[in-house]
Amino acid sequence: MDGERASSVTAELRARGVDAVALTFVDNSGITRAKCVPVGGLERAAVVGVGASPSFDAFLLNDDLAAGRYAGGPVGDLRLRPDLDRVVPLAAQPGWAWAPADRFDQLGRPHPQDTRAILRREAEGFAERHLPALAGIEIEWTIYPDRPGDAVPRPAAAGPAYGLERVIEQADYLRDIVRALTEQGLTVEQIHPEYAPGQFEVSTAPEDPLGAADSSVLVRQTIRAVGARHGLRTSFSPAVVAAGVGNGGHAHVSLRRGAVADRGGAVRAGQGGAAGAGQGGGREVLIDGTGPAGLSALGEHFAAGILAHLPALLAVGAPSVASYLRLKPSRWAGAFACWGVENREAALRLVTGLAVGGQAAQAPDSALKASAEQWLHASPHLEIKCFDLTANPYLMLASVLACGRSGIEDGARLPEPVDVDPAALPAAERARRGLEALPGRLGDAVAAFEADPVLRAAFGAELHDTIVTVRRAEIELFATADADEVVAQSLWRH
Repeated sequence: MDGERASSVTAELRARGVDAVALTFVDNSGITRAKCVPVGGLERAAVVGVGASPSFDAFLLNDDLAAGRYAGGPVGDLRLRPDLDRVVPLAAQPGWAWAPADRFDQLGRPHPQDTRAILRREAEGFAERHLPALAGIEIEWTIYPDRPGDAVPRPAAAGPAYGLERVIEQADYLRDIVRALTEQGLTVEQIHPEYAPGQFEVSTAPEDPLGAADSSVLVRQTIRAVGARHGLRTSFSPAVVAAGVGNGGHAHVSLRRGAVADRGGAVRAGQGGAAGAGQGGGREVLIDGTGPAGLSALGEHFAAGILAHLPALLAVGAPSVASYLRLKPSRWAGAFACWGVENREAALRLVTGLAVGGQAAQAPDSALKASAEQWLHASPHLEIKCFDLTANPYLMLASVLACGRSGIEDGARLPEPVDVDPAALPAAERARRGLEALPGRLGDAVAAFEADPVLRAAFGAELHDTIVTVRRAEIELFATADADEVVAQSLWRH
């Protein structure tokens, strides 16, 4: 069956002028790795796979290998198989297509450390409960002139934070990003200047969790490719200046009651409109007006599960040494383990959107109301603000779902919401309210992750151990580096 499907996809790709396909997976340091095949080799790749060493599980961000119990050695082989439902001709790389790949052993069994498979399993668990999840990952980045010899690169846009001047400076570039993403079948909700010099953000429409993680890889690849055509270099690093505001990668999640659209389809690029991956199905269930801030009982349990595990989740969602240069109080990075309604200083933000008391607000016209039902940013959902784009997006969303599921199973309860910047409160008041800062160093997050039984069970012993091994190796890599050195060595890696 895969062979027949691959033959059909190959014919479509050839008709669109595609010569080669990049098959990608994301390693535990958050870097997208690739094996590429000519378009004529896609059918074989779909059936028997493309060889790839399991050592990639133990790669560090500088391409060194950590030596772990379950990964990092030279022996063994895996097979990459493209997801044929997600093959996309690349608008900014003519002649190329892209597909995320699943990893199997040579007997065709899923690789126990395949992060895409782990996210698929967590998402399917919610779907089986008739509570399909929707997710999205914000993408923030900073652009620089492509002059690699510059000792201290200067951003390529100087306009004010969130200012129209910055849009004018880079109007053609931003337009080309929107065009490319749209041609690739994604729905762009927003694209705009961010706070720091040369910084921008794009949000695409929500999808099922696996689709959202795939899309985050595709969006970043597209931004980087469009930038190269404009003579720009792109950084997604959480720290681009040691003492400045860096790039986040906030995760947005919601639950529905009922069915969500299938992910299936033909080659997706050129079809326009939505990505076709889980938008608009079912009924929102996080808010019904009965619990804290209007949360439903299920919504409270789900949110409380995520909140309770945030210190451990940082080892997955803020997994680099550079992450902790960004994760500072009063920078809207969510540096405290608390939740709040529309509070951008809380690590877990309840976004109420167009919902009031669990019901969609009355929109001024039917078109807007219909849009509000399908757009994640216009309906109630949770935003995890302490995450960034050094994370493997599959692990990021899998870990959030696992912790939310645990909260539902345990009937977890939320503390009182926080409606101020926690850093602005006196220390005694923070102590009285039980407001604690999230780990300020990667090592502390790793210790919390290592001791977390929910994440250990969700990831399995092999992957859990490998993540700890990789994190500790990267901590050692930067053991004597100051903040400027961490920035310099991380700036172009993700």
